[in-house]
Amino acid sequence: MADKSAIEWTEATWNPTTGCDRVSPGCDRCYAQTLAKRLKAMGSPKYQNDGDPATSGPGFKLTLHRSSLDVPRRWSASRLVFVDSMSDLFHDGVPPEFIAQVFEVIRQTPQHTYQVLTKRAQRLSRIAGELDWPSNLPMGVSVETRRYAFRIDHLRKVPAAVRFVSAEPLLGPLGELDLAGIDWVIAGGESGAGARPMELEWVTELRDRCTAAGVAFFFKQWGGRTPKAGGRELEGEVWDEMPAAAGVPT
Repeated sequence: MADKSAIEWTEATWNPTTGCDRVSPGCDRCYAQTLAKRLKAMGSPKYQNDGDPATSGPGFKLTLHRSSLDVPRRWSASRLVFVDSMSDLFHDGVPPEFIAQVFEVIRQTPQHTYQVLTKRAQRLSRIAGELDWPSNLPMGVSVETRRYAFRIDHLRKVPAAVRFVSAEPLLGPLGELDLAGIDWVIAGGESGAGARPMELEWVTELRDRCTAAGVAFFFKQWGGRTPKAGGRELEGEVWDEMPAAAGVPT
């Protein structure tokens, strides 16, 4: 069965791989690593593979789960699915052949819409041409500060039906962001004890750029000690825009 998601912009999660390691400041307070430690302690079989605590942490070593590949074929109702909420499908340790198998499952289950998000944008663009891209697969990159806006340039090279940017946790202003070829932007603050704060002007600047460029804008949360601590309103409004393409609901 699917794992029900608490993420506002998706409905379920599917993890054909688990585990990851740090590549940029957005990883510093990784919710997935924290959750993996908890699941390891609970005896969950997917999270018994220990990595280097300095990089990946207990129970969070990259692991392929071939037995999970057929899971979406067993879902009776259509849904919006976040792929690898507990990993990164474009991690260097995931063979292109395995990524192709994941894509084939996505292609064979067109009743679902799948979302893949990566911080490994360079590898994404490097192997994108080797993959047969399903029409029900929006592809995104994470951009937490201006320094990582180059990931959007790599995303633009990818022949995905929908391209999206996740600016969460938003850790600084993104400045004059080029949104050409981008369909959707998700923004949000960090949550959890010791969460790094997000400034109002960082978010409003990003929203205004999306509005000017005709890009759907979704504001997920202000963040804080808990995900809902700061609420979801931005200057008195809730922003729930989603791209009207590839089966993504509007």
